Amino acid sequence: MSTSNTDSTPPERYAALALQIATACVNDCPDRAAARDRMAASLARVGASVAASKGFIRQFSGIEVKLVVLPEYFLTGFPLGESIPVWRDKAALAIDGPEYQALADIAAKSQVYLAGNAYEVDPHFPELYFQTCFIIAPTRETVLRYRRMISLSAPTPYDVWDRYLEIYGLDGVFPVADTPIGRLAAIASEEIQYPEIARMAAMRGAEIFIHPSSEVGSPSVAPKELGRRARAAENIAYVVSANSAALTHIPIPAESTTGMSKVVDYYGQILAEAAPGGESMVAYATIDLAALRACRRKTGLSNVLSRQPYQAYADSYRDTVFHPANLLLAGGKARVPERREFGEWQRADIERLAKAGRI
Repeated sequence: MSTSNTDSTPPERYAALALQIATACVNDCPDRAAARDRMAASLARVGASVAASKGFIRQFSGIEVKLVVLPEYFLTGFPLGESIPVWRDKAALAIDGPEYQALADIAAKSQVYLAGNAYEVDPHFPELYFQTCFIIAPTRETVLRYRRMISLSAPTPYDVWDRYLEIYGLDGVFPVADTPIGRLAAIASEEIQYPEIARMAAMRGAEIFIHPSSEVGSPSVAPKELGRRARAAENIAYVVSANSAALTHIPIPAESTTGMSKVVDYYGQILAEAAPGGESMVAYATIDLAALRACRRKTGLSNVLSRQPYQAYADSYRDTVFHPANLLLAGGKARVPERREFGEWQRADIERLAKAGRI
């Protein structure tokens, strides 16, 4: 966790933008080079959209945008049956690769903290890839890198848990970046439905959750929508959630993912949201950290964060295994899984838990 802020000088109010943009998927690209060309075109479009949106919001509202959140896997889309090695080669970014350099350029040029989500290769686990949420500062520094912990389609740190902890430690699993615009953390996509993911970051001081998502646009209150508002209220934190405007270049109807981008305040109230049907910069709202911190430090029933008896839960979490760790670790080294294994693991867990009367 980097430190650049103090409680005695709370940051000014600023705007956070959940930028709802379309994703040009790379599944139909014939090779790695074609996929990288499509990503480069997407990056150019992202840079233009960030700069134009920031300028318009400043002119319209008089407030400066300092945080921009992009949707889940906005550069590539998601694998449609590709093997782990094929998708790693075609769609996963190198930590020091040109795509991250281009994102750092965007953050620096527009002077924003730029957050998003991408598939990424870790040099410690070159056989695999992880789905990664990142935050890049205006200085071009990547101040946060969070690897998705729960997935049915991609390797996670939990699958190589012992080795991952040796390298990164628990604070590296659940990172929080202390920045001039607040203490930032990330939640990946459907993980918004899991209270523990957000709570691990809140226990480390997180005040703003960035939530890159790519979800079905729905007029009803879907599970992720419930999760956004619940995670905000129970952790007394803002949630800035960006959804895909559309997914192009794949057979799925493009605007199945649309709308739902929004900013939620620390009471669980929606401050702003984008409508379905296309790209939008409408989901922006003011972040007031001084007010949030005052809310966290008041006494009374409503301060649900400070009243948690965590140690009362600790033994139950430690002693109950719903899904085992290290399923991709063999002899201290990572192995490449077949896609079918993710579903097989879940079926085995369900059978075991049902026999034990746990579900």
